[in-house]
Amino acid sequence: MDSRRSTAVQFFMEDVASLSTSYNKIVEWLNQATLASDNTKIDHLRRVQEIIINKDASLLDNFLDEVLGFQNDRNADVRKFIVGFIEEACKKDPDMLPKVVANLSMLLQDNSVQVQKRVIQAASQIYRGALAWLARARAVTEEMEAAWAMIGSIKAQIVNMIDSDNDGIRTHSVKFLENVVLLQTYPEADSMKRENDFSLEDVPLTLKIARRRKLEEEANMVFDLLVKFHGSPHISSVNLMTCMGSLNLIAKMRPQFMGKVVVALEALNANLPPTLSKSQVSSVRKHLKMQLLNLLKHPSSVEYYSNITTLLTDLGATHQEVMRSYPKLDEHKKRQKRIADHTSSSQSSIIASKKPRLDLEDDDEEEEEEDEGIDEGHVELHPKKHTDLAIDVTEQFIVERLSPEMAAQLVMVSMAKLPDSMPPHFSAMYTPIAAAGTHGQIKHVARLIATQLTAVGLGPGAKQAKKLQVIPKSSTLDDDDDDMTTKSSISTVVRGMMEKEKEGQSKTATLLPSGGTFKAVKQRIKTLKLSEITNPLEEETLEKMMADAIWRVLKAERDAALGGVTPVRNKIVTTLAATFNRKVRDVVLNFLLEDLRSHLDLGFAWLYEEYSFLQGFNRMPTFLKQEQSSDYNYNRLLCTMAKNLIERAEMKDRDVLLARLYLEAPLITESYRTAEEHVWG
Repeated sequence: MDSRRSTAVQFFMEDVASLSTSYNKIVEWLNQATLASDNTKIDHLRRVQEIIINKDASLLDNFLDEVLGFQNDRNADVRKFIVGFIEEACKKDPDMLPKVVANLSMLLQDNSVQVQKRVIQAASQIYRGALAWLARARAVTEEMEAAWAMIGSIKAQIVNMIDSDNDGIRTHSVKFLENVVLLQTYPEADSMKRENDFSLEDVPLTLKIARRRKLEEEANMVFDLLVKFHGSPHISSVNLMTCMGSLNLIAKMRPQFMGKVVVALEALNANLPPTLSKSQVSSVRKHLKMQLLNLLKHPSSVEYYSNITTLLTDLGATHQEVMRSYPKLDEHKKRQKRIADHTSSSQSSIIASKKPRLDLEDDDEEEEEEDEGIDEGHVELHPKKHTDLAIDVTEQFIVERLSPEMAAQLVMVSMAKLPDSMPPHFSAMYTPIAAAGTHGQIKHVARLIATQLTAVGLGPGAKQAKKLQVIPKSSTLDDDDDDMTTKSSISTVVRGMMEKEKEGQSKTATLLPSGGTFKAVKQRIKTLKLSEITNPLEEETLEKMMADAIWRVLKAERDAALGGVTPVRNKIVTTLAATFNRKVRDVVLNFLLEDLRSHLDLGFAWLYEEYSFLQGFNRMPTFLKQEQSSDYNYNRLLCTMAKNLIERAEMKDRDVLLARLYLEAPLITESYRTAEEHVWG
């Protein structure tokens, strides 16, 4: 019977049988995964993924909800696997994106850091795939608009995570921002190429929900955020080296950013974060040297040869290393020819299609102004940042005046402040300057000084930048000032993204997560570590704050009396005076001596507190360090009170107060007896 069937029918019957077998296996594995332990559960789900994604993609839609239902599993490894499954599903079939993007958004808010990092890692590939999916679409449906709006919301959340408390999340966020900049900018003739690369050139002009101009503006804002994060004084060494690598890659793939990246690396070399240890500083400097050598190999770095070579010399690179990395002369000539050909072809194409292209862009801009986009106030009003302008002006000012005589005077003035011996930290980092005295080295030194002067608001450039500052069109531009912190930069970028996504979501359908009805995941209260969320105060600031606090307690004498808590106040004051440092002790002593007659009870309470420490009745708290011995503190307080009564008290009160001090003091010291003998003659 089977032999009489045609070959096509036999193949069809085999496919049906194979499909039925695969279907039954998947059902069995999913049922086993529901009841299995954590490790076995992931094995079953991995088998399901292998079939419905790699072997028979036609089953993906059938079992998508069942697999995504495991995203609420208690085991974080299972949830991480689901993130990977979503990534692979979107790679295999981009049309799955509207069905899974809401699930991805939920997993980004997971209480496990490992799951969050996996989502950020997957979001880079999914975002690229989503942009390519929209670019290839013949028509954009409401479902596609809703998916793109949800992806924009995920992008804004990840941008905000660059300020996360977790170091790993910050690292993954930096890589995501790097991907956003590369996807949303144009390549140039000298851009480094990668396989299956995607850029703003691949986005059609007719795509209304993802306008080229808006995407490019957003990429510029994200790049500025990366530069600010790169120059943050409290950045960790891992984040710093990751950000350095991202900026280097952006400069090689998008040469239009080369100048800003070189300036950022110069600023880093001049101002390394003070939180880095010696070994971390050494690692960062080695990494910076390696990145600069790689950057020097790029043809577009020729314009910045002087800056890069001077930096490399400071970092200890030899002349041979620099010359090995320098682009060959033939490559430089080819680059010039490529740029000329690219420019001429671009101009001819613009002239040929000038009228229709202009009409199309005008229509696009009108619709963008009406329907979507970031407020004009968020757009950078100057091609160059005010800070860069200030550094350039100050650098020129210093170069004109930095003569050998001036350098000699500066050295002589600084000699008095140098330590007696060379610090080991400086000795380990110091490299001889091979090009000392050359014009390039003078410019580099001037650049370093200008960067540091501008950072504290000094120099002619800082004053000129304030005058040239453009008044923003809306209040949101306040976050774009020169002194804007990394947090305000993040809020500006996120605000621009969220405004665009809110407008897009108001017009599109709402996407619900796949996988059936979900129970709300209980969010655990995050335990904040004081060492991670705060920075230690400077010792001088800390002492001043303590002294001010004690002074406020001392001045509250009348309020304490009205409230009936004078004994409690006296106990607090005397305990602080007896246990804290010299500065706190002097504040209480000065208050006591202002009017010793009125404050004599407080003085006796303090004497008895010091006597308790002297005799061992009280012990100094373990977290406090005693600067002087207990007998010294007691004797100093007793003699100071006696001296004050002798010198400042009126004659009729002096004898009475001195007698009271003599009778009520718990211990009479030799120094006190000497003072008494001097008074009574």
